[in-house]
Amino acid sequence: MKLIIISGRSGSGKSTALRALEDAGFNCIDNFPVELLPSLVGNVLSEPAASAPAYAVCIDARSHGLSTFPEFHAQLDPAAIHCEIIYLDALSGTLVKRFSETRRRHPLTNDETDLLQAIEAEKQMLGSIANLADLTLDTTLMRGSELVEVVRKQIAEDRSPGISLLFRSFGFKFGVPVDADMVFDIRCLPNPYWVEALRPLTGADAAVVDYLAGQPEVQEMFDDIRSFLERWIPRFEANNRAYLNIAIGCTGGRHRSVYMTERMRSHFAETFDNVLVRHRETALPERQPEE
Repeated sequence: MKLIIISGRSGSGKSTALRALEDAGFNCIDNFPVELLPSLVGNVLSEPAASAPAYAVCIDARSHGLSTFPEFHAQLDPAAIHCEIIYLDALSGTLVKRFSETRRRHPLTNDETDLLQAIEAEKQMLGSIANLADLTLDTTLMRGSELVEVVRKQIAEDRSPGISLLFRSFGFKFGVPVDADMVFDIRCLPNPYWVEALRPLTGADAAVVDYLAGQPEVQEMFDDIRSFLERWIPRFEANNRAYLNIAIGCTGGRHRSVYMTERMRSHFAETFDNVLVRHRETALPERQPEE
């Protein structure tokens, strides 16, 4: 049985993620009571393995029995149930903005609790699930279509056995991704931004690739990060880690980090079957390439 648990604070994109899984063929249930999870699992396991459907359920601050979830999770038999917990979140200010724009009511607001207080209280309520998450997605800077694509590629698609690697480029001037498992800072490398002809390009363009490939420091940094990851990724995989998000940042997130992320993807795709890449800043056209 495959069971995906979607959780996270209100406004973080849980409904979007659930719809993406439904489109991928999962049986999806929103606002599912935690106390009914054992019955759901028991009923599915009683069916023939070939016909057992895949389920995705959303458990959040609205769900009854939230405090019993860690106990349920601890009792799952990994040999019979492939369970993954996906936790979505965003910066509190972003969540406030989303609620203000949609004029929706937060489930925890009342006469004594305003929106920001409800958002912060929700974080505490969901702490035990967040700590158990196999994959945490920061949707602060994600469009809905981008979240759908991430869910489809990283979660919904049938993957080969083994750990799923996501290499992500970003710009430190726009903030470090809060859902990164590892962060590498390469701002010390030569910056193509200061070459006028390269400034409007990205690290995926041939001219920038040639420029950076000709810098000895860039090769040294690549070798050091590659060596570190080659040593430690298998340790995470041996510890039953399903996902590993690796963020590589430069100043603006358009040149050096994009180049290095693409090189890492190419290298590790030779060894691992599930390797993805995401360029946070180049996916946002409104961000100017200022460094």
